Amino acid sequence: MSALRQAHISDHRTIVTCVQRWWGDSRTPEQARELSLLLPRLFLQFFSGTSLVLEEDGDIQGFLVGFHSADNDREAYVHFVGVDPRLRGRGLARTLYAAFFRRAAEAGRTEVRAITSPANSGSIAFHRAMGFALEPGDREIDGLPVHSDYDGPGQDRVCFRKDLVTGDR
Repeated sequence: MSALRQAHISDHRTIVTCVQRWWGDSRTPEQARELSLLLPRLFLQFFSGTSLVLEEDGDIQGFLVGFHSADNDREAYVHFVGVDPRLRGRGLARTLYAAFFRRAAEAGRTEVRAITSPANSGSIAFHRAMGFALEPGDREIDGLPVHSDYDGPGQDRVCFRKDLVTGDR
């Protein structure tokens, strides 16, 4: 049985290792290492209170790194989520998101935002299933609204927004 807990700065090395291992089946080792660079230590140094870990017997099964906006007291943001590929399809990501939604709402946040690559069809489908709406972009790719150069030149993103006021937490 998985236990949900707040992330700790001491989880950083393990989470980075998980990203490199868990995405190793769909990326080259270099690409998986690059992906892990999206999780510098500062996220757990400054946002461990809003980040979550699912573990069993000390082994991380999944994690969610997210935070509450410092500039907009209505918003929270999910930065990165990972689930061990052997455990996908069991609702672990849903558990992590639901806990994040609940904690964000308890902190007075009324909306959650997230982004993904237009090529990440699994992430897009998951976010839509979790009740996220697609935000309008400046162009479309395969019928999806896309924000061009969102994360820099050539780094297009699909942006999501979920309203927490509806009670769907």
